[in-house]
Amino acid sequence: MSIAVKSGLNFVDAIKSRLAKNKFADRAQLLRFGLPQAARRHDVSELAQHIILPCLPVTDEEMARTRHRDRGQKMARQEMWQELSDMIEYADDARLATSGGDNAALLLATGARGDIVAAAEDALCDGSTPDPEGIEALEAVLTEHPGNAVCAMIVAMTYIDIGWIWRNLAAGKTQQERELRYRANIRRAADLLAPFDPVDLDSPSLAAALCALTEAQPVQETSVTEAYTQLIELDPDCPRHMRSYGRSLLPDRFGSHEQLEVQARRIAALTADVWGAGAYAWMYIDALALDAKALVLLDSDLFIAGLRDILSCRRDQHVVNQLAAFCAITMAPPADKDKLPARAEEKRARLYRCVDWIITDHLQELHPLIWAQALLTPGLTAPLPRRQALVAKGREIALQTIAERFADDIAGGASLVFSTDGMNRIPGR
Repeated sequence: MSIAVKSGLNFVDAIKSRLAKNKFADRAQLLRFGLPQAARRHDVSELAQHIILPCLPVTDEEMARTRHRDRGQKMARQEMWQELSDMIEYADDARLATSGGDNAALLLATGARGDIVAAAEDALCDGSTPDPEGIEALEAVLTEHPGNAVCAMIVAMTYIDIGWIWRNLAAGKTQQERELRYRANIRRAADLLAPFDPVDLDSPSLAAALCALTEAQPVQETSVTEAYTQLIELDPDCPRHMRSYGRSLLPDRFGSHEQLEVQARRIAALTADVWGAGAYAWMYIDALALDAKALVLLDSDLFIAGLRDILSCRRDQHVVNQLAAFCAITMAPPADKDKLPARAEEKRARLYRCVDWIITDHLQELHPLIWAQALLTPGLTAPLPRRQALVAKGREIALQTIAERFADDIAGGASLVFSTDGMNRIPGR
């Protein structure tokens, strides 16, 4: 769902709030717990000065995503609906994706509906009712392009987005009105998608819309499984689909920890020719960020094998930073009172230690925004701090992590230099 980024919340307050919700005691403990003794003997900020690592506040992946969204938005504003439909259909057929693996057709569709969704969100957050003119204009597009599956998908996803905003963000509305509006939007989306079969059309974007619709309806676990299996079979290269599926199988949504484990193994087998064991890790990454209890059934050997397989076939630095930040931050040991059973904590510690080899063997450049985002729960809807603050905090966290994990290597004035050859230690003078 489209979330407008607002800058009124102080960065520190935002992070403290999120850490509290995730049951971390505080940032200092998160960074100290379980680290080498050398990290505690030395000034981390001083050690970080000996890390030579290119830092990209704006990455190629981010620019590619923005380019696709902006193109979809521009074409919708200029009412170039046939051209946009042709472009999304081509992106679907060619399975176009960003270097980090995000689906280009879905990004184009997000941009196309962005103005109307953002306007509805602003209105509902301010206690008003969205102006119907925007959605009426999209309905007119359907009249002008009857039987066009791409146009139907864009309009349906607009209804789904607005439905969720009514349910979760509408200020000053009664619970009854919020629920009625939500259901009306979801019904209309279902009607729009009903005539189209994503398998017949070979359309991952339409399959993704059906997954979003399935999650918005009162459904059985099997319905979610069928929808996501269809999507992943159509577009196995896109990790976004597997991460979303893993989130949907958590106990507070449509599944259970047992079902998550079963499906993670099944999807890994289904996509083994693409990812090796990587899909097992993709299925768990967001799920673990939301619910650490999923560690209880996790196969840590298979998960780590999945991390290695992902990085053997997807060397993009966006992915490397994602996995490094996940291990270093999401899997950092918690406060004593928040510990899981000993076996689960052993698994968490194993995943946490994976940051060492990911950094040593694969990291070539720092994407600080990813490290800052790792502090925030997937799907965060609270107001976020300014981008500049997120980038600065992400850089700080990443350099602190590297300095602490490799404190013994850079003590005494040595430096760590990152390049396409990996991490190298340069002795001090």
